[in-house]
Amino acid sequence: MSASLYSGKVAGKLLSVQLLTFVLLSAVFGLKGLEWSVSALAGGFAAWLPNALFMLFAWRHQANTPLSGRVAWSFAIGEALKVVITIALVVIALGVLKAVFIPLGITYLSVLLTQILAPAVINSYRA
Repeated sequence: MSASLYSGKVAGKLLSVQLLTFVLLSAVFGLKGLEWSVSALAGGFAAWLPNALFMLFAWRHQANTPLSGRVAWSFAIGEALKVVITIALVVIALGVLKAVFIPLGITYLSVLLTQILAPAVINSYRA
């Protein structure tokens, strides 16, 4: 991976593209009904919010420039929190909101695919 993937500007663009992805998909699923639209929003939010919190966590630790051993631990702790928050949000969406699984799952996976593909596209425009 390129070192520019770790810059704050690229991370901000990535979060913006992910947010746009799940808002647009929610609008598309809104054609099927309000329940599908809310389910898509919940799925996108379950993928986007942990990423946003992880990036904020990483930026906070990047400013302090901790020792190299602490970087690995802070990354591991951040990833663990990201997984726990994701599971909690999906459980809340399915259990409390009674979300429809299809739009939730499609939107969740679309945001994850955006996380994988968007940095390559963003970096290709920077070159």
